Amino acid sequence: MIGKLPDETLQAVMETLPVEFSVVDENDELAAWNKHDTRIFKRPEAAVGMNVRDCHPHKSVEKVIAILSEMKDGKMDKARFWIDLGEGEARRKVMIEYYALRSPTGKYLGCLEASQDITDIMAIDGQKRILD
Repeated sequence: MIGKLPDETLQAVMETLPVEFSVVDENDELAAWNKHDTRIFKRPEAAVGMNVRDCHPHKSVEKVIAILSEMKDGKMDKARFWIDLGEGEARRKVMIEYYALRSPTGKYLGCLEASQDITDIMAIDGQKRILD
């Protein structure tokens, strides 16, 4: 990041981003996340420090561990996938992205998991300019 923000401003930025994120450390433990009250994938505050194996649905744990392993090994820096949540008119398309976090020397520091409801974005058509 270029520049330095006061902690209060940085915290406001993290809570304002239109993406929910979680940070997993180099030991596969959940370190932090944003948007506690508005998250798509809610979790209790007690989840801080839990292993990711204990924070994901059983059917996806093996895939998450495989992604993290490839990131640790330097074979992958990003994984992107999308899922449908809900039924009928309540159905939403959610994009989930994993990004390897690395030091300037390339050391694996952990993973940023970013999730976003893209249903409304997918419906965009034409243009809307800034002053429209």
